[in-house]
Amino acid sequence: MDNFEKKFYLVREDVLPEAMKKTIEAKEMLERGKAESIWDAAQKVDLSRSAFYKYRDTVFPFSAIQKERLVSLFFHLEDRSGTLSKLLSIVAASGCNILTIHQTIPLQGRANVTLSLNTSEMEDDIEVLLAELRRLEFVEKVEVLGTGA
Repeated sequence: MDNFEKKFYLVREDVLPEAMKKTIEAKEMLERGKAESIWDAAQKVDLSRSAFYKYRDTVFPFSAIQKERLVSLFFHLEDRSGTLSKLLSIVAASGCNILTIHQTIPLQGRANVTLSLNTSEMEDDIEVLLAELRRLEFVEKVEVLGTGA
């Protein structure tokens, strides 16, 4: 079952099993540098390492989900000097953090570019950015390949 088929739930903290709460606490300690290793963090919150590994990729504080918004965009561009630079400037000016860039070798005057973006710092909606990008004369196609946290 891939991520698109899995269901997600928003659950109040007081009904979570203790191991899940401690896993979140241990992850926060690691992020803040209050624990030097998983073993150290698990020991400090009185959690087994096996329980930490069981839950670490499945439980997150709600604020972390809201904070990190990832979007992958696919572009079909005309191959002109400066097009990628102009595209990246607009994306960066919108407040997106560009995480990855993949560009194919131009063939027949066209190139494909895939960008992975963190949109958590954007002030406008992603649709505003997409509309601006679609108006560029060298952009033939823009598609949202996926979103996630």
